Amino acid sequence: MRKKLFLLPVLFVLTACSFNVSLFPPVKPYQEEILEGTGKPKIVVVDLTGVISLSETGGRLRAEPSKVGQFVEALKKAEKDKDVKGLIIKVNSPGGTVTASDFLYHEILRFKEAKKVPVYAYIMEIGASGAYYASSAADKIIINPTAVTGSIGVIAMKFNIQGLMSKIGVADEVYKSAPMKDFWSPFRPSTPEEKRMMQGIIDSLYGRFIEAVYSQRQKEITLAQVKAAADGRVYTADQALKLKLVDMVGYPDQAIGKMKEEIGVKEARIVTYTRPGSYKPNLYSEMSAIAGVQPLSLLGLSVPEDLREVRFMYVWNP
Repeated sequence: MRKKLFLLPVLFVLTACSFNVSLFPPVKPYQEEILEGTGKPKIVVVDLTGVISLSETGGRLRAEPSKVGQFVEALKKAEKDKDVKGLIIKVNSPGGTVTASDFLYHEILRFKEAKKVPVYAYIMEIGASGAYYASSAADKIIINPTAVTGSIGVIAMKFNIQGLMSKIGVADEVYKSAPMKDFWSPFRPSTPEEKRMMQGIIDSLYGRFIEAVYSQRQKEITLAQVKAAADGRVYTADQALKLKLVDMVGYPDQAIGKMKEEIGVKEARIVTYTRPGSYKPNLYSEMSAIAGVQPLSLLGLSVPEDLREVRFMYVWNP
């Protein structure tokens, strides 16, 4: 009986107190981290890693801004810093959605116009499709000797599950206001007219890709040369250089050296932006796993759930 009486005030204290402890604290703004070098001028390294998407990353428990959101946040921070004299976009991506890739392209051009500093894209391992689309907005594209790039083109896919549904005795019923309202439905084969419509959209977006690359690289490559290289294949670094899709084959330190020459400095701080609590010891460090998705797997792309729906993609998806 005495034990029960003793527990009552303890339970009262515990229930009267309110604890507000978050297991998943909110995402904090980027902070600057010095990777190497000395001096007042800064060269900022910004990551473009994983599938390019407008969807939030990090999962349901701790969502972070989308790839585009994170990238633009970094650009805005660099734009406000008067000591920033150059920007290197470190690319390791198979591409992503058409719209997300186009937003990155636009934001890089906007940054160049506002900041008036050189911008390089450095392809670490893979800079394909939408990642190359975005990279083409840079002043120079430099690629690692063992990286691949290219895959210029558009793809849209769907699963036709009509046969599977019939085997398990399930059928869909569709009531629509017009013949094309269920265009691209996975519950039936596409009609010839629908295939023509889809190909028309693909061709239009493909033309935009070609024009985007050519408009920024026309000093190095002709429109005919861009079209000839844009058959969807990926290229090795040496092949891409020969085709004038990139400007230089080299390593990160060589890219930094090239930028130092262009901005006319011998010493510069190489900096990047990280979330509080994360750590990047050098230029070869990638984004943490929680900040994005894995670029590739042997069975295809590992992508967020909403990218498994029908999307028009500037992406390499073997």
